[in-house]
Amino acid sequence: MKFGTSGLRGLVVDLEGRISAIYATAFARHMMETGAALPGNRIAVGRDFRPSSPGIAATCVGALQRAGLQPVDCGAISTPALALFARRSGIAAVMVTGSHIPADRNGIKFYRPDGEIDKTDEGRIMAIADALTSDEAAGLVIDISPADAPDTKALAEQLFLARNTGLLASSALSGLRIGVYQHSTVAREMLVDVLTSYGAKVVPLGHSDTFIPVDTEAVSEETVRLLKGWAGEYELDCIVSADGDGDRPLVADERGMPLRGDLLGLIAARFLGAKTLVTPVTSNSAIETAGPFDVERTRVGSPFVIAGMSEAEAAGKGPVVGFEANGGTLVGAGFHVRDSSLDALPTRDSFLPILAVLQLAAERGEPLSAVAASFGLAHALADRIENFPVTVSAALMAQLQASPQALSAFLAPIGTVAGTTDIDGLRISLSDGRILHLRPSGNAPEMRCYVEAKNEAQARALLAQGLARIEEWAKTSEALTQ
Repeated sequence: MKFGTSGLRGLVVDLEGRISAIYATAFARHMMETGAALPGNRIAVGRDFRPSSPGIAATCVGALQRAGLQPVDCGAISTPALALFARRSGIAAVMVTGSHIPADRNGIKFYRPDGEIDKTDEGRIMAIADALTSDEAAGLVIDISPADAPDTKALAEQLFLARNTGLLASSALSGLRIGVYQHSTVAREMLVDVLTSYGAKVVPLGHSDTFIPVDTEAVSEETVRLLKGWAGEYELDCIVSADGDGDRPLVADERGMPLRGDLLGLIAARFLGAKTLVTPVTSNSAIETAGPFDVERTRVGSPFVIAGMSEAEAAGKGPVVGFEANGGTLVGAGFHVRDSSLDALPTRDSFLPILAVLQLAAERGEPLSAVAASFGLAHALADRIENFPVTVSAALMAQLQASPQALSAFLAPIGTVAGTTDIDGLRISLSDGRILHLRPSGNAPEMRCYVEAKNEAQARALLAQGLARIEEWAKTSEALTQ
């Protein structure tokens, strides 16, 4: 098991039972070590809709109870809603979710009373987990279904609903026809409620009782086909959705074409009037010139973005907004919206960027495609190769970073290297201005590829070349036989 870009991740068969109990116990002991004040020793527990989540949540509840805490069930709820409730209540939280990854995998996200854990917390939790003896670990596996707490779940959802229905004017989206691709995201009902509250005509689409992994950063061709079909069939102004736990937004324009997540985050930051933006190196390279703010770049993952936000605030550069290339937007302290203070929420949120871009389109009276084009960002695309062994991706990155000659040889069929950065993976600027970024996923055995180019045709061609070159290398590399 390992911590990825956001939380603990792994195969369900590995995470169920013993491992879930060990890490829930380690988190509880870490909270007690730090002296965190937890009123009534309460800890909130939430989960997504994937089939394994109720069982893993039950294991976590049993382990947390044995460790001396009082788990409070928030049921199936979005991650940002759970995190907001925990911060308002001054308690810790555990969210069982694998976010956007397939149903054979799952994960656990951990929250201190002040927000999402950081890399230092992860290290201490790992150390405590590693120190548990086999006998101790075996005794931790006692599944206890979360106690019925409908009032707590309702309160958590009401807090989040109030936050989002107070961001815009009451009829800000009146006249818009908005599709909500519900699939299996825990945010599906809340999205309908929030958009309806602003006067939009909402059309629910694609509700599924079977878990569907929707990656908002690398939207699948199948999902795009669905979006395009619905956009035409229902004459929609846009379609919105989110990933499994509702912390990454998906917004498609009037043609059903998804907008880049980093554009959504940028629009959210401008909507709030942020003075500093913190975003990973994978976000569009033109963001630095997209407004009157400072931009800080980080490695990929919400813990790194949160650390960057904290550093910026400590340096007096607030108010600060963070966002990732997947569109998940994090809010620091010091923001005011419509004469009210906006609570800091240093965890990814899908609702704020969705509302910000829809409000901008409504205000301008323009289709979303025109709004997106007006920012003049380089055309960016991303995709991934699934089931790509971690050992192979590590060997590829080691070879490419070993010498300029090795990198030039790898890229010879694609272009000439002009410069590189290795903040996270390897981001390569080509001599013709295109950008190719290769990065092993931090959540799953996947190799991710990000590209930027002057237009869509060039970007699609570069993405196809990059993915093909990776697969060609993997097939011929000795790494597969070692």
